[in-house]
Parts: sequence; structure tokens; C-alpha cells
Amino acid sequence: MPKTKRSRFPLLKASAIAAMKEKRRVHRLNRRAVRNGKSLGDALGMKDMGIHLVRIEPGDQTTEYHTHYCDEEFLFILSGHGVAEIGDRKIKVGPGDFMGFVAGSPPHMMTNPFKKDLVYLMGGTRKPFDVSEYPRVRKRSYKFAGKRHTVEYGDIEESQR
Repeated sequence: MPKTKRSRFPLLKASAIAAMKEKRRVHRLNRRAVRNGKSLGDALGMKDMGIHLVRIEPGDQTTEYHTHYCDEEFLFILSGHGVAEIGDRKIKVGPGDFMGFVAGSPPHMMTNPFKKDLVYLMGGTRKPFDVSEYPRVRKRSYKFAGKRHTVEYGDIEESQR
């Protein structure tokens, strides 16, 4: 089997994951969305997918209510409970529940209104371009050339050919 020049051994033992330092990230469009996470995929050099172990503290949200037009993402609940908001539905989720969002899925997010941390595995594609909608804050975000550009709905100029 051929090896790449900088290949890493493709295994993170539980002890190595436990020893990884969590990074706290606050969503740029929602200060209540605070994720404490460990980037498992980055630790192994994965480029096309992001895989993260995420912990949401009681009272926090996972992200701003959004959808992607190009990237896909998934969440698998490991422990704790949350309330998933998918489109116009709110559903209590817990250990063993899986959510998979194909490009163009209804907008979604989760909250943790419970007394224990919500822990889940999250992953998604990392296409070089993506368009995300944030309908509640009326913004659209474009990922292009390694940078994200966010605009207000009112600043989007539409044209027809």
C-alpha cells in the first residue's frame, strides 16, 4: 500500500482524545452559540472533512439557525440531551440520535436547555466553496478562496440573465 509523504497514523486512541485541549468557539453571528470542541479530523490531517467532538454547556446553543447549499454535515449525540430545531419543528434529542443534513436541508440548530452537558460528534464536508443562509438574522455567507464573506439580505443584488 503506497504511503503519502506526510501521512499520519490514522488512529486517535481514547486517551489521546481525552488529553486534547478543548477549544471554545463563539459563533460570529450568535453570541449564545458556544461550542467547546476537539478537532479529531484536523489532528489526523484530514482536509476534505471536518470531524469534531463537541460539548455544549447548559443554556448554550450550537450555532446560528442556518442551512448550507454545498456542504453536508452530520451530528451523532453521545451524551446529554438537546432540542434540535429543524425547519419549523423542535425535537428533543439524546444519546444515539443521528442527524444528517444534505446540501439544501432545512435550516437547523440545537439548544441545550438541560442541566447536563450535551456531547456529540459532528462532521461535514469542506468544499472549497459554500453558501450558507442565516434566515433569522437575515444574512448570507459565501465561502470562497479560503475566506468567508457575510452579507445582509438587503445588500444582495440579484439579477436575472
